[in-house]
Amino acid sequence: MRIAVLYPELLGTYGDGGNALVLQQRMQLRGQRVTVQQVSLGESIPPADLYLLGGGEDGPQRLATETLRKNGFARTVKGGALVLAVCAGLQILGESFAVEGDLQYEGLGLVDAATVRGGERRVGNMAVQIGERVLVGFENHGGETRLGARVEALGSVLRGFGNDGHVDGYETEQIWATYAHGPVLALNPWFADHILSVVSGRELAPLKTVADHLYEGRLTSLGL
Repeated sequence: MRIAVLYPELLGTYGDGGNALVLQQRMQLRGQRVTVQQVSLGESIPPADLYLLGGGEDGPQRLATETLRKNGFARTVKGGALVLAVCAGLQILGESFAVEGDLQYEGLGLVDAATVRGGERRVGNMAVQIGERVLVGFENHGGETRLGARVEALGSVLRGFGNDGHVDGYETEQIWATYAHGPVLALNPWFADHILSVVSGRELAPLKTVADHLYEGRLTSLGL
């Protein structure tokens, strides 16, 4: 399995690159080989089974968007690539997002979603109901994301704000997107295994680690 972390020097403000380490470790514990490639500015985007986009500030987010556009990342995704996008990454894949001074900046247009400036910055713990499971994390963003009528949210907000106080992120056949940092996969081993199952195309054997105990503790601390 090949995992590519795109522009960590721009989209690595909140430690989201750790998601790649979680995926790699959980597959290696199952006896499967995973390679992780950090793709920096100036490098071409390599073939990969999963691409990771993390969070970043306004200036780096704009630069990352323009570089992804020049490197044809939209064509890569339209060609079938799988993506996990967090915070700024979530916004980049949409139609537009707000930057300094409330200016709107064109996204990659892969998802019918637009992000505007919110009335206040959202910082704190969050919890999102996804089917029968709960995703936990930490959000730190000033945007509010509006989804098109045909776009499915990743889940419903139980704690925190997410996109708009009601739902968080979005999910398509190829993309998982959330505002949850943490890194989100380190805090949610079940979600990491769900993504790995889709990427590998097979059901994974159960794997219990200390991460599962920490996840349960997080739920308890949130009263969930």
